[in-house]
Amino acid sequence: MATAETNEVTEQELKIPTELPVLALRDIIVFPFMIVPLYVSRDKSIKAVDQALANNRMILLVAQRDGEKETLAKEDIYLTGTVSMIMRMLKLPDGRIRVLVQGLSRAKILTLDMEKEFIDSTIEALPEPDVDRAKIEVMALVRNVKAAVEKATSLGKAISPEILVVAQNLDEPGRLADLIASNFELKLPESQEILEVVDPVERLQKVYSFLNREIELLTIQQQISTQAKGEMDKVQREYFMRQQLKAIQQELGEGNELAEEITHYREKLATAKMPKAVEEEVERQIKKLERMHPDAAETATMRNYLDWMVDLPWSVQTEDNLDIAAAQKILDNDHYGLDKVKERILEYLAVRKLKNKMKGPILCFVGPPGVGKTSLGRSIARALGRKFIRMSLGGVRDEAEIRGHRRTYVGAMPGRIIQGINSAGSNNPLFMLDEVDKIGSDFRGDPSSALLEVLDPEQNFSFRDHYLGVPFDLSNVMFITTANLLDTIQPAFRDRMEVIFLSGYTLEEKIQIANRHLIPKQFDENGVPADKLHITEGSLRRLIGEYTREAGLRNLEREIASICRKVARKIAEGKGSKTVLTARGVEAVLGPPKVFQEHVLTRDRIGVAMGLAWTETGGDVLLVEAMVMKGKGALTLTGHLGDVMKESVQAALSFIRSRSSALGLDEEVFATHDIHVHVPEGSIPKDGPSAGITMAVTMASALTERPVKRDVAMTGEITLRGTVLPIGGVKEKVLAARRAGVNKIILPALNRKDVEEIPPNIRKDLQFIFVEEVDEVLKEALRKNGPKSAAG
Repeated sequence: MATAETNEVTEQELKIPTELPVLALRDIIVFPFMIVPLYVSRDKSIKAVDQALANNRMILLVAQRDGEKETLAKEDIYLTGTVSMIMRMLKLPDGRIRVLVQGLSRAKILTLDMEKEFIDSTIEALPEPDVDRAKIEVMALVRNVKAAVEKATSLGKAISPEILVVAQNLDEPGRLADLIASNFELKLPESQEILEVVDPVERLQKVYSFLNREIELLTIQQQISTQAKGEMDKVQREYFMRQQLKAIQQELGEGNELAEEITHYREKLATAKMPKAVEEEVERQIKKLERMHPDAAETATMRNYLDWMVDLPWSVQTEDNLDIAAAQKILDNDHYGLDKVKERILEYLAVRKLKNKMKGPILCFVGPPGVGKTSLGRSIARALGRKFIRMSLGGVRDEAEIRGHRRTYVGAMPGRIIQGINSAGSNNPLFMLDEVDKIGSDFRGDPSSALLEVLDPEQNFSFRDHYLGVPFDLSNVMFITTANLLDTIQPAFRDRMEVIFLSGYTLEEKIQIANRHLIPKQFDENGVPADKLHITEGSLRRLIGEYTREAGLRNLEREIASICRKVARKIAEGKGSKTVLTARGVEAVLGPPKVFQEHVLTRDRIGVAMGLAWTETGGDVLLVEAMVMKGKGALTLTGHLGDVMKESVQAALSFIRSRSSALGLDEEVFATHDIHVHVPEGSIPKDGPSAGITMAVTMASALTERPVKRDVAMTGEITLRGTVLPIGGVKEKVLAARRAGVNKIILPALNRKDVEEIPPNIRKDLQFIFVEEVDEVLKEALRKNGPKSAAG
């Protein structure tokens, strides 16, 4: 390190010659008035020192640009250096010499002679200009530099105390700048830059800028060091505290089980591949558990929460079976018919095959009970190769069933959606929500509103269960819902689903399903060998027609099961001969028929017409009766009719009155007679507008005493002006008419498109009459000339 001497040799006491030997320095700059020890090893450098000692002991010290070079050229040496006095010289045993030099003055090289034994030069001395140290600007700069030196020292800059004392006592700008530059370990180009500045004030300003940069670096370095030390202290403190906690727990004989659980949670966390935010939350809860006492009440709650979090299939998926032909084969084997549903599933598979990532569809199967909605969902899961989860929503009223309870409640658990995902063990199962039309709502919330997020592909990728408190991705789940009715489902909920209607089965379809699925299933469940019982097609037709009245297959399956149980008893009793069940033998096994076709008319009647109705269990035939009696023009309605049906009767009566002349009626009859309209099976509520034309035909028949054709069934809504409006449930109503043996059906003209969707094997035996006006209905339904007999 350079030092300053108080009794240094000044420029005025010595006359600096114009020719001096040159000593090239590798990695140091010597400033005026600084005393520096140097080691000299190069041959030319040693000869330069010898030349200086032989003359006036003065030598020019300059820095070389590249410290690695041994042989120097002119361009390898800076042209500004320091004239120095050799104060002492010592030869070392290894051939090197050690010299102690003191800087005298800056000098500029004019010429260089590189050919001699040493480097010789012609120089021009650069004396230090005088500066008015009393100027305010100079005094302020000097003070700032001194303060900066003190700050750098306080931040950890290694400067000897002697240098600090000298610096504090210096008021001359140039010398202060040289002192600081030589002791602050600047880079060689920066030190050379300061050496080349002759003006003392300018030189001190440059040194001040370097000082400020150094202070900034030292500040950042100290901050990093403090932060690193703080982190290290924190880790060490936690380590020692944990060791102490373990020692205390070992002394008390507790804590080992909790430590093992925490290790187990961390192992599962490492393999769960959770989203980053979820992983951070779980780690935070694990750390919280570590700080708890094993017997604390909250520990059990925390363990339960962590069990759910690490066991959920955050990244576990089953691979979809994208073989469309194989999937179609599975669907066809499991279910007969249902072509529209199968087509939709195969479309999903095709898109899934072409596009790797897609949102799961949300399908809603709507149809009467027993048509196979739930079993179809199970079959779809098998075709896709996915896990199947079924959740019944019938009667669910608590929103927490869907979203779960918050962990603050005693006994809190996740909602049934998350429970189902967990039990499936994969995050892409087929999730069936059964009976969505029977969800309730009360003060505990509305579950169907909570399901809005679950069943919206734009939202369910971040479904947040109240218990988990973190988002879970449901976008890979394929949701299928089932319902008997759409009317009770709230509109926003219904809008999120793709509705697929499942109609009731025809007689032929029921026979096929019974032979393919129901009979083999009941044989197996009741232990009946296939060679011990044969159910003929005729017996199946009688079972379907006289023992069950349904759109689905549940009652048919029960009757087949009853037959199998009776045969199983015979086999168990040792009467093991083969039983062949024929149509005639059904009554002997099951008793008298349970469904009576009372509503089928055996002859034309006055005031009795056959309507078609849609019910939750499929289509049905509806008889409407009307009777005219002397009275005061009153209209009586019976048969448990709803408000809409009552209004249809009123509209039909108004239309008949407006057509009284065309029908050959005296207008006085409406004032002198009462009309009674009755719909049998009065204990069953009936409503809807589709019986409008049936009401009109019944009343027109009773008033005109013209019989209604017994082989005609009809459905359609009526307006006051006699227009026939379209209705719904056409397929179910057509099937009901076919079951009742009716072969002529009157339908609104606007329902022609619905008839086109009915299978051809059903349509071939039926005659459809499409009407636009009630006048056309009366023409087709009423006999032209009938007996003047009373109704019935």
